[in-house]
Amino acid sequence: MITLYGIKACDTCRRARKALEARGVPFQVHDLREDGLSAALLEHLLEQVPVMTLLNKRSTTWRQLDETVKAEVDANSARALMLEHPTLIKRPLLDTGEGIRVGYRDGDYDDLAG
Repeated sequence: MITLYGIKACDTCRRARKALEARGVPFQVHDLREDGLSAALLEHLLEQVPVMTLLNKRSTTWRQLDETVKAEVDANSARALMLEHPTLIKRPLLDTGEGIRVGYRDGDYDDLAG
């Protein structure tokens, strides 16, 4: 089953969801804010996506972090930050079962069929 990871308030996540629905692709939604982020799920994501690619430095959550924390972020601290603040993960993430796609732009899911 394809899983779309995101948050409800995210416009890009909503566009990605509509694109999947329009193509008739069956999927489930995992809201990172409501459903949470376990260490096991984070490790699953990191098996396929580099940690610094997964870290969303453009998010509101990132901008609200202390400057010292941001200046000293590395792979280990990024993991801990994402577990503490799941909204630091770039979104949407689409787990197709064959790989994880990070982000969404119109047309990104055109190769998926329902």
